[in-house]
Amino acid sequence: MGEITQAEQYLIDQIRQGNSQAWLQFIERYQGRLLAYARRQISGNTADAEDVVQDVFVNFIRALNAYRGGNSLESFLFSILRRKIIDLYRKKSSSRISLIQDVYKSDSREGDSDYLAGFSAGESTASWYVRRDEHKDRIYKSLSRAILEMLEGLKKSLNFEHLKIVELLFYCQVSNTDAAAVMKMDAGRIGLVKHRCIKQIQKSLPRSEAKEIADRDLEGLLGQIWQQYRPSCPKRNTIGAFLLKTLEPEWENYVDFHLHILGCHFCQANYEDIQLQNRQKGADRLQQRIMESTVGFLAGKNTSR
Repeated sequence: MGEITQAEQYLIDQIRQGNSQAWLQFIERYQGRLLAYARRQISGNTADAEDVVQDVFVNFIRALNAYRGGNSLESFLFSILRRKIIDLYRKKSSSRISLIQDVYKSDSREGDSDYLAGFSAGESTASWYVRRDEHKDRIYKSLSRAILEMLEGLKKSLNFEHLKIVELLFYCQVSNTDAAAVMKMDAGRIGLVKHRCIKQIQKSLPRSEAKEIADRDLEGLLGQIWQQYRPSCPKRNTIGAFLLKTLEPEWENYVDFHLHILGCHFCQANYEDIQLQNRQKGADRLQQRIMESTVGFLAGKNTSR
């Protein structure tokens, strides 16, 4: 959910000025993780995966002037990719965001082109307000800040149990009962954690926004925002540290849950891309060692001729 970084903004500025090297750098930076995600979603079909990833970059460069940097480049590119995959298959199973949703069938509507399409109309509900452009951005930003504040508190206190629960409930949108089965705890405790987190988010909202959002709509809005921006997903460097086994035990356990129990497709794509890059770096280092150890022989052969 984080905003675009200064380095990313500089890269975007260079691309807007027509710098082809900057555009190549941009493609090299994001191609691997996008392709890894696309392959997962398209059952390993490399040709289709490459086609949709190409479409993502084409769509991005065409709409570059309209990009305002409201969220990170990775989140923005992944959102385009998901829509492309949904367009390709036009079925709900292709739009799931985690492996656990294949086990516990959620009532997620995140595949809709309009992230708020699932809410009922009516002047007393949040859906009526958020469809109006002048309110939608304000409510989204307020809720996003409240979510981040809650997540930062959980991470700072190393309360990864609650973090896992809210990811299951809001990100994967599984039921309290199914979340209890995953966490191996009583469903009533899951419900209590859910209630406390929602109340904390409500308290963090400005009074005007809190009044506009009906209680029955808040949970749905949280799910929509969570799936769009993925605020709780580990950062790429955290996933890299997990791969290198340099994380503290509590963090290692949480990242392992996020990758392998929850099975976040986006973070698994990053994980696979980092693994591939590390293997390539290892191959490059070996190549360099071979060149360094053999260049003398090559030079000798040249001089003898």
